[in-house]
Amino acid sequence: MTDSIMSKAATMEIPINSNGDTGTLPEDDSLEQAAKLQWSLDEKDLQQVMVSGPNLNETSIVSGGYGGTAEGIIPTSSIKGSSMHHSSSSSSMAADEATRGVAVEKLETVKKWGLNTYKCTKQMISERFGRGSRTVDMELEAQIEVLRDTKRKYESVLRLARALTNHFYNMVQTQHALGDTFADLSQKSPELRDEFGYNAETQKLLCKNGETLLGAINFFVSSINTLVNKTMEDTLMTIKMYEGARLEFDAYRADLEELSLGPRDAVAMARIDAAQQQYQIQKDKYERLRSDVIIKLKFLEENKVKVMHKQLLLFHNAISAYFAGNQQQLEQTLKQFNIKLKPPGDDKPSWLEEQ
Repeated sequence: MTDSIMSKAATMEIPINSNGDTGTLPEDDSLEQAAKLQWSLDEKDLQQVMVSGPNLNETSIVSGGYGGTAEGIIPTSSIKGSSMHHSSSSSSMAADEATRGVAVEKLETVKKWGLNTYKCTKQMISERFGRGSRTVDMELEAQIEVLRDTKRKYESVLRLARALTNHFYNMVQTQHALGDTFADLSQKSPELRDEFGYNAETQKLLCKNGETLLGAINFFVSSINTLVNKTMEDTLMTIKMYEGARLEFDAYRADLEELSLGPRDAVAMARIDAAQQQYQIQKDKYERLRSDVIIKLKFLEENKVKVMHKQLLLFHNAISAYFAGNQQQLEQTLKQFNIKLKPPGDDKPSWLEEQ
């Protein structure tokens, strides 16, 4: 009935007056009331759909054509929500697992470091107060002490050689300036030309020989510096690692001995086994570093003898030739040790080479 009324209303003409208003027909009151009734029904249905119907996030995908049955309807909100929730939960779980793994690893590292530090500190205090025993290699420790004493003496030689180089360099610079002054006065004092000329030539010769001797001393200082601050220092670093390994070895050895004197239940036996493994690890490390120290001390001694034999011969021949005034022997000494003459602290040719 409603459909027939709406179709009839849709086909009827609506008269319009001169002002553009629709005219009112008495016979159309029934139609108007029916239309209002239908509009109110449609409005209630629309409100009900807006309140209880699906929102935009719950749009359904219909399999089939328009007006098909509800059997093929798949709610997209359930697909999207479940997939997003699964993806976010998976990534969150993976991130939590990674963070937890890093935290556990750091905690284990700190725990091991703290335990090792405690054991070594305890062992060190025990040794200082004479209550703990320590592993001693008398022959090796004697060689280490000789090396440390030798390094201190060589550092003294290096310091004095550098001081000699600085003082002698200042003297050569003074001779250089004095020779220039004598040469200038020789030109401006005709009555003393010969005297000033002789002294100018003497100072120039002394300055040239001084620069040659400085080249030899600088080579001596450079070689001693390499021997002391590189070769010896490298061996001493290995010795420092060896001494640390010795302390750790004694600390774990004392810990194992203490556990071995205790009870023998299941928990204690497990701790003894773990201590035995750590003891073996520290023992292997200690023996490996001990072997490294012995080898480095041997090669260091051979290298030291070879280097110092050459450098001491150079230093003696150069100093002797300079103070004897034997310029030829001084130059021959530099050639013998393949030393190129260059003024110290200056890459440019000296004023003697420019003459």
